[in-house]
Amino acid sequence: MPAKNFRSLLPGLSAAAVAVALAFSLHALFPALPAMTAAVGLGLLAANIPPAAGLVGGIGRPGLNVAGKTLMRAGIVVLGLKVSVVDVLDLGWVALLLILTVVLLGFAGTYAICRLFRLPEPVSLLIATGFSICGASAIGAMAAVRRIRHADTVLPVAMVTLCGTLAIGVLPLLMQPLGLTPELFGAWTGASVHDVGQVVATAQTAGAAALSLAVIVKLSRVILLAPVVALAGLHQRWSLNRVGAAGSARANGGSDAAKQPPLVPLFIVGFLLMVAVRSTGWLPESVLAAGAILQDILLGAALFGLGSAVRVRELLGTGPRALYAALVSWLLMAGLGLGAAHLMLA
Repeated sequence: MPAKNFRSLLPGLSAAAVAVALAFSLHALFPALPAMTAAVGLGLLAANIPPAAGLVGGIGRPGLNVAGKTLMRAGIVVLGLKVSVVDVLDLGWVALLLILTVVLLGFAGTYAICRLFRLPEPVSLLIATGFSICGASAIGAMAAVRRIRHADTVLPVAMVTLCGTLAIGVLPLLMQPLGLTPELFGAWTGASVHDVGQVVATAQTAGAAALSLAVIVKLSRVILLAPVVALAGLHQRWSLNRVGAAGSARANGGSDAAKQPPLVPLFIVGFLLMVAVRSTGWLPESVLAAGAILQDILLGAALFGLGSAVRVRELLGTGPRALYAALVSWLLMAGLGLGAAHLMLA
């Protein structure tokens, strides 16, 4: 990268670095607040409060766009170090089938709900991916493989962050009324809450047993990121081929074939490699701990970059439809997750 281009990225990347440090500090002061949620919130504040809005919308924008795209992909790769196939398989095939069912029904149901509320197709696809798999990380992965505009990721990230934060406050209040044991509550949290950090923040309120099961169930959903993204890439290729067969390729001088997305993006291949390395059990705890910190830094910077692109005035311009769709989808995921948790531990 030429030095001049790199210098243009420095203001935005520096702002993201400061925001990540603040997000970690807020998480240290208020452990119930995940650092990733704090990073998105800081981005929202920066985008809507002068004079910070001038910085993130002007000189800082190039670097923040790189953070929201490139650092997000790097963070997804490192996320693979959290997933051990051995731990996932220890849940048993019945539990894994139930988790797969939650993801598939959650994805299809959320997409249908968003379309019912007349949200655009790309936004609906991203919200469905984020709600059913692993929040903003899944949104970034799906946006990359479907080549969805960066601007269209802003609303899905805002909605998945809002509903995940809502889960942190609401789900623990329902544990007693629903008569849930710590294990049931942990399974419910892992099967229904969106982001890994939000799962940890929610499940830890019920103790170590709930937290342990919640994380394993959640990581079982995370590992489904790779096949879902691969299927999305396959569908994208099929769609482009169909358009080409209809004559679009001839009209564009055959350029459509060259523009086909990869079936599995390189960062998803990297994610799978990290899963494989983690599953060997060869990595010491110190390396895994360092990987977890690096992942939080990368994803925190990416989420600040995405959050800093959200203009509340423009967001409100979409009307309440997106909020209603997100809340109904959140209830759907909570219902599916609760049913799966009961069957899992029956």
